Amino acid sequence: MFSMPPANAPKPAAKPAAGGAADLVKDSSDRAFMADVIEASRDVPVIVDFWAPWCGPCKQLGPIIEKVVRAAKGAVRLVKIDTDANPMIASQLRVQSIPAVYAFFQGRPVDGFMGALPESQVKAFVDKLVALAKQAGVGGGDDMLEEALAQAKEMLDGGDLQGALDLYGQILQAEPEHAQAFAGIVRCLIAAGELEQAKEMLAQAPEAIAKDKELANVRAALEVAEQASNAGPIPELMEKVAHDPADHAARFDLAMALFAAGKREAAVDELLEIFKRDRTWNDDAARKQLVKFFEAFGQTDPLTIKTRRRLSSMMFS
Repeated sequence: MFSMPPANAPKPAAKPAAGGAADLVKDSSDRAFMADVIEASRDVPVIVDFWAPWCGPCKQLGPIIEKVVRAAKGAVRLVKIDTDANPMIASQLRVQSIPAVYAFFQGRPVDGFMGALPESQVKAFVDKLVALAKQAGVGGGDDMLEEALAQAKEMLDGGDLQGALDLYGQILQAEPEHAQAFAGIVRCLIAAGELEQAKEMLAQAPEAIAKDKELANVRAALEVAEQASNAGPIPELMEKVAHDPADHAARFDLAMALFAAGKREAAVDELLEIFKRDRTWNDDAARKQLVKFFEAFGQTDPLTIKTRRRLSSMMFS
């Protein structure tokens, strides 16, 4: 299936750049950016060199910046990112041309330059970062963290479960009690059909976040997924409903089967149709299931908001 990084797993070591110590100069990637840059920059400034193999000026700047970073003897670190292989972070930072160099400290970009500078100017750039580190305290990385969470959710929504899982795992490595990242991993497991593993992970949630609303939502999502796992084949259920539109039991099962297939809006539509036809059917089952869907989606999810409006319109019409 795919590999799940434990929340307390050690951070994966990135491959060192040619000829350098791994702790001072390393190659990195979009997926390792949180660990190699954002988290690492909480302790020491991290310089990110965006380059590509075809870029002539990059080849001029690379050896210079590596030399100056090593000469600083640990006061700064250098992370090199090949933009051809890893375009995502460069795009987020709006890198227009390469070489492009960004410096991060305390989780935030603090300086940068573009183009191949001479060694004297690169040294002045690094000296400025060293001075900044000497007079600054430890800070946060809230902006980049929010971007990482949004990126992970986009991966999850787009079906890239392994990518989302890796990114949520990196966030948990940095903040082991981050409820949104913890819930994100559980959602990845649910989307992959690994319901028992999702249940086990929820049972092991740190006490500090066990009652967080993010985990409450994902518990509801797990409950609905378990319920939906027993639904019958979609074509067969659609045929039943087409033959008898008043077969609310078949339509309810169809809604659950659609949910299990990731067709959330279609599932909602079928439940609303039951409510429209007979709102009291099976002890108000359609409305109650919609409420469970809202909890599973999250109260701020656009589909939750849209469906609540439709349901209210039906209730008071």
